[in-house]
Amino acid sequence: MKNSDEIWDLVDAKKAGFEALSDRVWGMPEIAYTEYRSCAEHTAMLREQGFRVVEDVAGIPTAVIGEAGEGGPVIAILGEYDALPGLSQEAGIAEPRPLPGSGHGHGCGHNLLGSAALLAATAIKDWLEETGRPGRVRYYGCPAEEGGAAKSFMARAGAFEDVDAAITWHPASFTRVDEAMSLANTRMDFAFTGRSSHAAAAPHLGRSALDAVELMSVGVNYLREHVPADSRIHYALLDAGGIAPNVVQAKAKVRYAIRSTSLPGMFALNERVQKVARGAAMMTETKVDISIMSAVANLLGNTPLEEAMQRQMDRLGPVAFDDEDRAFAAKIQDTLSDEDIHNDYLRIGLPVKDNTPLCDCVVPRDLEGVPMIGSTDVGDVSWVVPTVQARVATHAIGTPGHSWQITAQGKMPAAHKGMVYAAKVMAGTALDLIGDAALLAKAREDHAARTAATPYTCPIPEDVQPPLQPRPADI
Repeated sequence: MKNSDEIWDLVDAKKAGFEALSDRVWGMPEIAYTEYRSCAEHTAMLREQGFRVVEDVAGIPTAVIGEAGEGGPVIAILGEYDALPGLSQEAGIAEPRPLPGSGHGHGCGHNLLGSAALLAATAIKDWLEETGRPGRVRYYGCPAEEGGAAKSFMARAGAFEDVDAAITWHPASFTRVDEAMSLANTRMDFAFTGRSSHAAAAPHLGRSALDAVELMSVGVNYLREHVPADSRIHYALLDAGGIAPNVVQAKAKVRYAIRSTSLPGMFALNERVQKVARGAAMMTETKVDISIMSAVANLLGNTPLEEAMQRQMDRLGPVAFDDEDRAFAAKIQDTLSDEDIHNDYLRIGLPVKDNTPLCDCVVPRDLEGVPMIGSTDVGDVSWVVPTVQARVATHAIGTPGHSWQITAQGKMPAAHKGMVYAAKVMAGTALDLIGDAALLAKAREDHAARTAATPYTCPIPEDVQPPLQPRPADI
């Protein structure tokens, strides 16, 4: 096993440039499939650092790959840079204060995520060049994690087929190896078409699409009682058919998010929800058009990779926050409820610590908490290739995901320290894989065992394309 200290030094040698990259991306928040400026920043950094660059990956203009090295195993480092709508916020201010502009904000820390991943890939590239060791590092700039499922489209296109292992991370309240639990998720649209009429004079001539949407909602609500308890079904009304109550609505559209702990479970639940929609259409004598917008698989764990990453964290120790970091984090905690803070501890199985605004430990892997499970397109990568993910402390304990508080902390020194730490963890884990053929073989065996009974099926149908957005005129 190679000593990782050298790789940590290589991370530190270039961290300033990548902290600046993170801050620039924070300042240009772009939502799913519109990350033209953010992708351009990452692409420019790849070229500056000497990577071989491939753009428009899987036909997605805001996806990019940079590769370095020759021969040996291919280690992928996954980055993201998409923001969220409605989470604009001035940095370093512990009260809601949106910035002028689009209203978007990096309320999930993906400005840090992509920059740390690219920093890790750069350190590995530099190490391969200095040592002459065979091996390749490949940085994947992945857009649209927030609901756009870009990695699912990339996996379907074969972008990860020759990768030996994939490594990524996510900003968090606590530093730990990710428990590799997520929900497979389909976002499916149901567009009902009926017939308009005068709602008072000739209601019998109308066929209400809005009635169909409402009946579908009732049916799905009854369905909830008869699905696995860890499944999730939620919806948003996209088109209520108009604002005139005296017109029978001829069109209405609703989007459903359908989640399950496994791909087969999600496929089965998708079919049941579709049957409810067709029943609603039959009851109202309307037609329903069903289309999938995006879908992601659940995460698969990989024990050998998780153990290797844990060793890196244990050797590094916790992120080295200082008193100023803790003072600002305490101000953020003042905007939170006790439930927010206690919830974070509950998730990972640690007792609540008073007067501890920032994580001061590395969470052991054997702790059992109460996970609160979302969805991520990293799941699709994990079905194709052995994958491991770190969670690294970058913000105050208790900070809710997708919140203005995360945006406010995204450029702070504590966030920079966390992202540099994450780069060291990912780079060190990658070097262990490049230098230890037995470890890589164990990771492959673990992955093969997990997928033997149910090989990967991309949850996005072949005829569904990414919902690409036009390039702004000023780019």
